[in-house]
Amino acid sequence: MSPADFKRPGSLYGAVDLGARKQAMEAQAKREAAAREGGGTAAQVIHADDATFATEVVERSMNSLVLLELTVTRAEQAKEYSLLLDKLAAENAGRWVLVRVDVETSPQIAQALRVQNVPALYAIFQGQPVAVAPGIATEEQLRDWLSQLMQALAQYLPPPGEGAPEGDQAAPEPQAEPEIIAAEQAIDAGDLDGAVAAYERLLARSPNDVDAKLGLAGLGLIRRTQDVDPADVQRRLADPADVEAQLLAADFEMLSGEVDAAFDRLVAVVRRTSGEERDRARVHLLGLFDTLPAEDPSLARARRNLASALF
Repeated sequence: MSPADFKRPGSLYGAVDLGARKQAMEAQAKREAAAREGGGTAAQVIHADDATFATEVVERSMNSLVLLELTVTRAEQAKEYSLLLDKLAAENAGRWVLVRVDVETSPQIAQALRVQNVPALYAIFQGQPVAVAPGIATEEQLRDWLSQLMQALAQYLPPPGEGAPEGDQAAPEPQAEPEIIAAEQAIDAGDLDGAVAAYERLLARSPNDVDAKLGLAGLGLIRRTQDVDPADVQRRLADPADVEAQLLAADFEMLSGEVDAAFDRLVAVVRRTSGEERDRARVHLLGLFDTLPAEDPSLARARRNLASALF
């Protein structure tokens, strides 16, 4: 790779056409969302084992919340707990997914998480355990734990009831938010601060607005690289220990439209590093994921690779 491979874009939408990628996946996303809505309880409970853990738990958790139930299915007490979790999963359809693992047939998962007793319930988000339910909790305790968990992750999860069908009548075409229009005008004028401010105003009012999240993440790429010399980044890549150079190189690749190359670069950093550096690369990669629509095919591939690198 040469410095010329890192192209400095003239504008956000000329470098990474986020809107076009979003529109290209929109119909598919709607179909899949409709399928999920019609799936009922069964669609919300998944059985995993040692072989499918990376796909069903780690990869899935990159863009949704997974509750991982470790159990022994033949035990009566565990069965009662599973029925309670099934009930809660049905009530929270679309907000999180329940993945059930029998530790007798899949001991590696329990060993990796250092589980002492089962049944046990872990909240997994973006590839990492973020919370553990208290023992064999009662329904009241679980509801309280879930409420606190939902509050802590509120900005990342869909609100209750979002996307629920409301009859057969066609939904009206959405109108462009004034902040989105203002942000696009600011981008065209080269006013990145103004565009950021417009997106942030919209997110303050509508925390789950997809267009604002995509736009803000894309602007982050521009701002991180606008004062960086691509040739200097290229020289620094000769030092494999220079993680900062790898992060910047991935940013430039994203801006040049080399999405898969950027993702592959950071997955490779995650594989060969540990501790703080590994987590820094992981978090940076998740930030790059935010620049693309959730159903973009490049994301699915990158999430599988990241899951494999993490576990």
